[in-house]
Amino acid sequence: MTLTVAIAGCGYFSRFHQDAWSRMDGVRVVGVADRDAGKREAAVALFDGAKAFDDAEAMLDAVRPDLIDIVTPPQTHRALVEAAARRGVKMICQKPLAPAYDEAQAIVGLAEEAGVMLAVHENFRFMPWFMEAGRLITSGAVGTPLNISFRLRPGDGQGHEAYLSRQPYFQSMPRFLIHETGIHLIDVFRCLMGEITGVFARLRRINPVIAGEDAGYVIFDFASGAAGLFDGNRHVDHPAKDTRMTNGVLLVEGTESVIRLDGFGKLFVRPRGGDEREHAYAWADRGYGGDCVYRQSRHIVDHLLTGTPLANSGRDYLRNLDIEEAVYRSAAEGRFITV
Repeated sequence: MTLTVAIAGCGYFSRFHQDAWSRMDGVRVVGVADRDAGKREAAVALFDGAKAFDDAEAMLDAVRPDLIDIVTPPQTHRALVEAAARRGVKMICQKPLAPAYDEAQAIVGLAEEAGVMLAVHENFRFMPWFMEAGRLITSGAVGTPLNISFRLRPGDGQGHEAYLSRQPYFQSMPRFLIHETGIHLIDVFRCLMGEITGVFARLRRINPVIAGEDAGYVIFDFASGAAGLFDGNRHVDHPAKDTRMTNGVLLVEGTESVIRLDGFGKLFVRPRGGDEREHAYAWADRGYGGDCVYRQSRHIVDHLLTGTPLANSGRDYLRNLDIEEAVYRSAAEGRFITV
């Protein structure tokens, strides 16, 4: 069986989606849509027989895909999900799922009422270093996990031109660091360490040209008794060939050993009382974040074609948004919030 796919949105990040679909077995892209003629024509040229449209709803009616990949800004997601749901078309939707929590709930509800799959494109958990760290944790390599921390340091947030060349809407988002970026690490932390039960947050804005926060600390409690720290600052960089590949550095500490991720995608393991050594594992430095967009999309295709479990349904993703809301509430009220 071949799955037919349509792509809505041909902006900056869509190029990683397009690349992933272009080399995936069992998939045929039949349409792309974008209001910008140059962008949609460049995208459609990647796919034999695909058609270009300036309107996503017209594309849905014309090509009748099995799946639509929604890669547009958050404020457009509700209308596109509603359009796809009415037509019974399965969906992948980029995050943030919506500008506000109640709208995200409504989006999930629209898909569920129509009985149509909605998956959220949460790609960080599919980065190879996080997947391998998870495998090590599950295998018992660290013993009992006690702490996890991630220092986000992409170094792309300084000055009046911050984000404009890539994703200019970042500057106007009233919630930024956590809503746009930290949400990835909330998902990764839950994937690696289990359920989050409470948060305490301090958030701040350093760059005055943006609307939202761009730095902060969030402390997490886990149901297991473990603790977590997200330390995010978009002004500061870290040693890396590309600071946006890993976006920062990870540390997982357990009773038996420590796992460390550096900015080059390398993992290191240090047994308790011993010396740190590099842990070799296979991954490809292509696409975005170690090809995580391909892995994320492949995961959803495998679910649709073979029935493997889906890790990131819209309903499941709302738990991440519950935690996000708790982070902002904690920062606003200056207190620990139970989730």
